[in-house]
Amino acid sequence: MADLMTTDPEVGAIIRAENRRQHRKIRLIASENYVSEAVLEATGSILTNKYSEGYAGARCYEGQREIDRMEQLCIQRVKALFGAEHVNVQPYSGSPANQAVMIAMAKPGDCILGMSLAHGGHLTHGAPVSISGMLYRSHQYGVCRDTGLIDYDQVEKLAHEHQPRLIFCGHSAYPRIVDFERFAAIGRSVQAVVVADIAHFSGLVAAGLHPNPVPVVDVVTSTTHKTLRGPRGGMIMCRQEHASAIDRAVFPGLQGGPHNHVTAGLAVALKEADSAEFRAYARQVLDNAAALAEALTRRGFRLSSGGTENHLLLVDMSPRGLSGKQMAKSLDAAGIVCNFNSVPFDPRPPLNPSGIRLGTPAVTTRGFRESEMEKIAAWIEQVADIRADQSADRDQRRERYREIAAAVRALCDGFPAPGLRYRSNGKPV
Repeated sequence: MADLMTTDPEVGAIIRAENRRQHRKIRLIASENYVSEAVLEATGSILTNKYSEGYAGARCYEGQREIDRMEQLCIQRVKALFGAEHVNVQPYSGSPANQAVMIAMAKPGDCILGMSLAHGGHLTHGAPVSISGMLYRSHQYGVCRDTGLIDYDQVEKLAHEHQPRLIFCGHSAYPRIVDFERFAAIGRSVQAVVVADIAHFSGLVAAGLHPNPVPVVDVVTSTTHKTLRGPRGGMIMCRQEHASAIDRAVFPGLQGGPHNHVTAGLAVALKEADSAEFRAYARQVLDNAAALAEALTRRGFRLSSGGTENHLLLVDMSPRGLSGKQMAKSLDAAGIVCNFNSVPFDPRPPLNPSGIRLGTPAVTTRGFRESEMEKIAAWIEQVADIRADQSADRDQRRERYREIAAAVRALCDGFPAPGLRYRSNGKPV
């Protein structure tokens, strides 16, 4: 970063510090990953210089020949991987993608049905604090108390009771497979548009290791990072009959010009995803999640739904006498990064909930396998014990966290992450 360090050493120093943090800590945030050097190069390219309102062949600015080629290439790669009839790769992220679908398919005041944020859904599926819950009449379904699985009977009952225009399925913190066929049938029974949000697990779908909702439901939205290992962006896939409405909702309905450098980075990530290497990676993501779930269960931790079928786990810390926030902050001090998260039927408030959410996409990209999951589970247990130890004062806890963090760093030194900057001696810059 010679030019950056000369022009703005303050920003350069912050980036270098973040580079070190991403190397030295175990990143278990389910929505994070490491992109390849090729994705970084495309995302940081001169395509950031070009403004391109509109779509290929129908732009509002001249000089679009190469931009049109790039966007069309990216769209074709999405279609090939997911089997989509129509694709829009211009949404700035997953939340705008969901908002665009609502603009296209519903009017303010219409009813939408989505998974409760408290049970694993996303803000944009109708949560009251989101614009999706402010502009639309939102009703929320959840999971069964005894199993932790989506209550499909409740979904069907609510759909027939409220006759929603849109039904959202997909999740942000649900560790099981979604029955898209069941959602599609419910949608047909009430003439609702069914929208599958696959932001978290789109990489698993691309690898053929998770059911693909594209042929089943009306519209599919996704981010382009997380398990897909692309840049931060969004995309929408839909049936051809909805193509015009979706495109108009994205532009000019919601956004101006697309981020062409992000489109380029996504095109690269899609090419990488269409490979045997990526499919092996996705398989290991699932194997690592299952191994981590088993190791934590064996150590007495309580997992929502009893385990996982995808890349994430939801762990209830209340049996350990801890809140999720306490545990997440303690883990961070010990070099393990996750997020605190509500668990279904959580008696605690959302900003200080009972659970933590763990995910394996980023550590799997580094090359971690089942043996490393066993080590991580042991460190998580140690941190929980340290935090719950009432006989230790704050300084004693901090020292014990530092000891674990040193062991974490030693492990990470053996697994350099793609895209980060390292010195000739293998240490992060």
